[in-house]
Amino acid sequence: MDQPTATHVIADTAERSRLLVIAQRLAIFTIAWNVTEGIVAITAATLANSQALIGFGLDSAVESISASVLLWRLNVERRNPERAERVEHIATRVIGVSFLLLAAFVAYDAINALVDNNEPDTSIIGIALTATSLMVMPILARRKKRVAIALASKAAEADSNQTWACVWLSAVVLGGLVLNAAFGWWWADPIAALGVVVFLGLEGREALTADSLDDCC
Repeated sequence: MDQPTATHVIADTAERSRLLVIAQRLAIFTIAWNVTEGIVAITAATLANSQALIGFGLDSAVESISASVLLWRLNVERRNPERAERVEHIATRVIGVSFLLLAAFVAYDAINALVDNNEPDTSIIGIALTATSLMVMPILARRKKRVAIALASKAAEADSNQTWACVWLSAVVLGGLVLNAAFGWWWADPIAALGVVVFLGLEGREALTADSLDDCC
């Protein structure tokens, strides 16, 4: 069987370096997008008293944290490859826990809204924001997923799953906002928020389970 030559090693190293740069750029874009998105969503949620939009805005904050953790992990590998595996585990766990914490908060807020019959106002800004996110996020998620697979990075894959969760979140929240605006179905808003909780919980568990399996195997 042919053994890898120095040329092959250099080529592989150069390709991985290129992928790391791409992953870093995607993470930076994710942070910038979600900080802006989160500010707009929380503002719109406050004006309309919308639990679904609050959950959406907080998800943007968590996604920014997730991308920031991944950016740290990528920077560590570029500067000190020997530490990459240890940092990979830490990053994956932080991202997984962030999913679960957000799920708990959104669930609490949505259940309170249902119990108190807390009726949100129509939010045109929220509808426009979630519709825009629904167009942008799938493109970003696919790019991040491809790079994560090429890098064989659980942390990068967990972060791409966070972005996919944002896609589903956008669709669910948009549906709740439109139903409330069109038919006055106020309960559609907190129900949409509870739908988000399911996605967040599943993604958080998947990230933590994958990391635990890596530890034991």
